[in-house]
Amino acid sequence: TPCGLRPCTATSQANAQCPGHNSCNTTNTASVVVNALVKLGMGTSATTLTSPTVAQVEIGATIADAGPTFTIKANRSWTLNIRSANATSWSYAGSFAGVKPIGDLTWSNAVAGSYVAITASDALFTSGGAATAGTAAQVFFKTLYPAGFTNAANEPGTYSLSVVFTLTAPSRLYVREDRAAQGCDPRSRRD
Repeated sequence: TPCGLRPCTATSQANAQCPGHNSCNTTNTASVVVNALVKLGMGTSATTLTSPTVAQVEIGATIADAGPTFTIKANRSWTLNIRSANATSWSYAGSFAGVKPIGDLTWSNAVAGSYVAITASDALFTSGGAATAGTAAQVFFKTLYPAGFTNAANEPGTYSLSVVFTLTAPSRLYVREDRAAQGCDPRSRRD
């Protein structure tokens, strides 16, 4: 036997070995996965909207207010969405039966832009096609008050609506197929 009369023992071989006389080199590959990263800074967590006046409730009105500012950071293309956390109506606190639909809050990403009624589904607020170290944005609100003192949306009380902003930078995985390993190498074709 190769081991003579002694019992044979297996020895573990290292993955990288370096035999040589005066010097030898081995290589270690260090790798890291950098994920898609985002950071959303918001100037304030609450916005106080302007209360309607007698004249505005009597004839109906739309009242404009500036919402929070944002600082957007991302290491790739990104999207900022907006939606209501409430499904159908504003939250109401008061002694009456106030019911205000969430669509009475409209929003825009520019003070003179087009305003859209908020919904409970994500809507595109703004986006960027590349990485950014600090893109600025701001939301602007217009609140609708229907005409009439007896309208349920104008009942006395406090109305609140949670507005959710979601910043995303989707990850993409690229998979390289080794066609030769699958027997698909055109050089290995047998006609």
